[in-house]
Amino acid sequence: MSQIPSRAALAAKFALAFTLAFPLAGLPGLARAAEAECAQIKINPNPVLDPLEIVTAKGVLAFQVEVARTNEQRTQGLMCRKTLPERGGMLFDFKVDQPVYMWMKNTLIPLDMVFIRADGSIARIAAMTPPLSTETISSGEPVRAVLEIGGGEARRQGLKAGDKIAHPMFPAK
Repeated sequence: MSQIPSRAALAAKFALAFTLAFPLAGLPGLARAAEAECAQIKINPNPVLDPLEIVTAKGVLAFQVEVARTNEQRTQGLMCRKTLPERGGMLFDFKVDQPVYMWMKNTLIPLDMVFIRADGSIARIAAMTPPLSTETISSGEPVRAVLEIGGGEARRQGLKAGDKIAHPMFPAK
């Protein structure tokens, strides 16, 4: 959900390796740790939603998304959410083109991560990212933004690399 600080990334990779080596003991521990951290995270019950459209080969899809514009909002992302509405999600504005690295720490539901170039075109989609994982998910190239939607939503809606995002963040040309 957020860009990973290097020390945290190393610690997280060690924890994940341990968890994968001992899956029966590790997963409940990760869930308990997430539950404890989530108890301290405030989720806005009435977030401001922006309309966002995705132009696909099959037509235009309308979404309603929260926009993470500040470092604090980008860091929290969709952590601790138990549900996400169909055609809902969160758009992360990184303000400049850059390689982006995300993770799913304290994220309780699977997500699809849609990496978006400055021109609004989809660079790549990381589908069904696993909940509670600290594995790094890379944009694969410099991007301006990331749209997180419910796990499997990209496939259900037929989203593909090259489709275009229409939102004020991406000026029309």
